[in-house]
Formats: sequence, C-alpha cells, structure tokens
Amino acid sequence: MNILVWHVHGSWTTSFVSGGHMYLLPTGPWGGGRLGRDWPAGAVEVQVDGLRDVPVDVAVVQSPDQVEVAERLGVPMIYVEHNTPVGDVPRTRHPVADRDDITLVHVTHFNRLMWDSGEAPTRVIEHGIPDPGEQYSGEMKRVAVVSNEPVRRGRVTGTDLFPFFAAEAPLDVFGMGLAGLPDVTCHGDLPTERLHEEMARRRVYLHLTRWTSLGLSLIEAMHLGMPVLALATTEATRAVPPDAGIVSANPDELIEGLKRLFAEPDTARHMGKQAREHALAHYGLARFLRDWDELLMEVST
Repeated sequence: MNILVWHVHGSWTTSFVSGGHMYLLPTGPWGGGRLGRDWPAGAVEVQVDGLRDVPVDVAVVQSPDQVEVAERLGVPMIYVEHNTPVGDVPRTRHPVADRDDITLVHVTHFNRLMWDSGEAPTRVIEHGIPDPGEQYSGEMKRVAVVSNEPVRRGRVTGTDLFPFFAAEAPLDVFGMGLAGLPDVTCHGDLPTERLHEEMARRRVYLHLTRWTSLGLSLIEAMHLGMPVLALATTEATRAVPPDAGIVSANPDELIEGLKRLFAEPDTARHMGKQAREHALAHYGLARFLRDWDELLMEVST
C-alpha cells in the first residue's frame, strides 16, 4: 500500500514507517521528508507537486492544511490527532468534527474523550515504540526527567514543580530548550541511544506534565525497566499500572514514593520490571503496526 504521511512528530513517524508499506513523505514547503532519519527504505521522500504521478492509496494527515492537499488528490483520509485539546476543553471542537468522510484517530483514550469529534468516525490507536531493551540499573540515586521546552511551556510541563522535587533528590533533565532551568542538572538533547543509557542509570523516572497526550519518553522509560513517578493527569493513570510506579495528583505522595524507591532499590527494580512488562504488552511496536494495518485496509477498500 502507498501511504502519504507527513513527518510531523518524529518518534510517532519512526514507529509508523516501520510497517510493511511504502510511505511517501512530502518535502519542501509541505514537509521535511525523512530529515536525515535512519528509517527503512520504504520511507520515500516525494515532492507534493509530483504526487499526481504517484499512486496513493490513503493519506494520513495531521493538520487542516494537509487535508486540503489530500482532497486535491481525491484519496481516502485518516486524520491523526496527537494533541490534547486547548482552550475551553470540554467544548473544544476538532477541525474535522463536521466531516463524516475522514476517520479521526486519537492516540489516547483521554484525547478521544476530551475532544468534541462531532460527526467524524473515531478510533483510538495507542502509541507503540521499538523496544530499546531492558537497560535499567538504577545505580545513580538521581531522578531522570525528559522534557522539551520546559522553560517556555512552564506549568504545562510541570516545570514549576521541579524545585519541589529537586529539594529531595538531584534532578537530571534531558531535552531541548533547557537554558535557564534552576535547581536541576541539564543534559540537553542527547541522541536516542545515549539518552536511553543515561535514563536507565537513574533510580526513577519522573513525569510531571500536566497536559499532554502521553509523553513517549514515559513509555520509553517503562520499556527500559524504570520505575515511574507520575502526576495522575491525562492518560498517565492508564499507562502506569499500580505495580509499575506511583501515580498521584498529590505531589507529596510522589515525594514519599521517591524516598521509598531511593531507600529500597530492590523495590525500584521490581516496579521497573512490572513497568517494562506492561509497556511491552500495551505499547509495543507490533501491536501498534497491527492496529494501523487493520484501519488502513478498512479505509482504503
């Protein structure tokens, strides 16, 4: 199957193009193509202007302007919504809510619940990632946090809570846009393999984002075998089962959990193994690709 898909979210696209299809990635003003990613040969860069000369079976769009491109091609469409709604959330209407001819895919059940999807037929296809392998040692009594643009995004990423946790244990923050963060050690945006190695050396993974679909770094930490401390917001309560970490809307309870996992490395290791088992079962790449194959066949026939 020839699938037109834009490279919008790198980690999600990495998983998506790992399937057994031909993936047409627009370049130029309409998209970034592969952007140097080490993706399979089936991920092919194309110019949008030349798409009429290429057979396209289905378009996977991720923004309203991409809908316009797909409409000109006259091909079936699937709209992937990566984000939680913004603004007046209970009444936030999705851009394709009035379209009954576009299947709207949410990446979490929470998103499907919170968006007003209107007449659009909806599905949930949860994230799935390549398994980085069980790497957890927890040798360092430090806390790993992965957060992009935490200074700019502020309360959205829980940046205001960093000092609260840093008062109890050293926080190592990885990601982009870290300049100016107080009370933590910043490590910047590391290559994926190096990031995983460094995360796995820390005793726990801390997820403080208040409003997000579901941070893929949280799923990666669980795949690595890390125990998790997470705010009970958006999809976190579904993603992290009770035996894989501590999930609470009360930061004080997370602090107590942090102290316990620092004092009891065997408990931390056990929780990490449960986290990995859950992540492999629910957020594995094979399940992700299988769910997508089913929908792609359904939409294209």
